[in-house]
Amino acid sequence: MNKRLIGLVVIFSFLVGCKPLNPSIMFKTPKDYEYDEHKKEEQVLEYRIAANDKLNVRAFSNDGFKLIDIVNEPSVNATSKKQLYENGIIYLVEYDGYIKFPIIGRIKLEGLTLREAEFLLEEKFNDIYVDPFVMLDIANKRVTIFPGEGGPGVVLTLSNQNTTLLEALALAGGIRERGRADRIKLIRGDLSNPEVYFIDLSTIEGLNQANIVLQANDVIYVEPIGITTRQVLSEVSPVLSFITSLITLYIVIDRL
Repeated sequence: MNKRLIGLVVIFSFLVGCKPLNPSIMFKTPKDYEYDEHKKEEQVLEYRIAANDKLNVRAFSNDGFKLIDIVNEPSVNATSKKQLYENGIIYLVEYDGYIKFPIIGRIKLEGLTLREAEFLLEEKFNDIYVDPFVMLDIANKRVTIFPGEGGPGVVLTLSNQNTTLLEALALAGGIRERGRADRIKLIRGDLSNPEVYFIDLSTIEGLNQANIVLQANDVIYVEPIGITTRQVLSEVSPVLSFITSLITLYIVIDRL
């Protein structure tokens, strides 16, 4: 009876003491998970404006006169006027995809490329000004990258509006030593029901997939390598030590 009791205690202690062997791996998917597919023609699409983007807007007429500004305000000095002229003004894309502009009001820009948005604004301003032209860029486009260390991530603000996945990985310092180039996930869209793309960069053929243009708030996850022998020993050693102590204690008690 005593031996059976000791055996049960040992088995219970082992099960309770064991931890998951890959505790740092995130965004796990089942083996039969159906990943979204990128068509080849979609991989080089331009960046599209999204909610919460901050647009840097510079609007002019053909003779260089600035349209959207506050330079007529008495409180704005000459230096500030020059900066506004050169750098533009930041406008937030609201949650519904609209931006509120002076004079022309609220306009929906979500889903448009920068070029399409420029053409649309020029069309709106054309009702008021002669031959206007507009220049746009995104001031806060960010992506999150987990480069393969099993947890630490990098949040990158991208200055290039059509940054590809490969370029973003390079900006983050590349895939880490423990990262798996053959298991990369690109997570996009509403995180409650995201699009998930599986990418393999372990071969030269993977460059076709690496040409995907990133969108606002994309998440790039490089899966870390699996558990190593050294890690297994590190995880199991405390349990083995506890079992050994129990056996030793049992033997001592049995001999008394």
